Amino acid sequence: MQPFNPWAWRDPAALAGGYDQTEPGERPDRESHDGPDAPGPGTPLDLTGYRVEATDGRIGAIDEASEDAGARWLVVDTGPWIFGRKVLLPVGTVARVDHGDRVVHVDRSREQVKDSPAFAPEEGARPDYRDQVGDYYTQSYRRG
Repeated sequence: MQPFNPWAWRDPAALAGGYDQTEPGERPDRESHDGPDAPGPGTPLDLTGYRVEATDGRIGAIDEASEDAGARWLVVDTGPWIFGRKVLLPVGTVARVDHGDRVVHVDRSREQVKDSPAFAPEEGARPDYRDQVGDYYTQSYRRG
């Protein structure tokens, strides 16, 4: 078994099957989609606006997603759940993506996400901050 890498997609195929960007509450137009449900490797996909679900309930919605090589993450706006705080979720925490319902499922609990290092937009690009977040989620996998 490979060691957990918080910054890499565990299943890159989870990104297949994307649809054009829609607004929250809208459903993608599957009727006009004349090809297979998976556009293929390398097809850009915008996860902004997708709802994020932990193992025990809703966390929030994706505010932005990074495509930096070697360090991919999702910034999730938690709304009123934890007082409007945003959290940085490494893509390695993503268990699956449901493009039809626009939901990203992560394999951590709400409590684990709530206890993650505080996020500030100016910190997201700093390597030491990413190390701190990566270490937190790596340790959460060890504790299970």
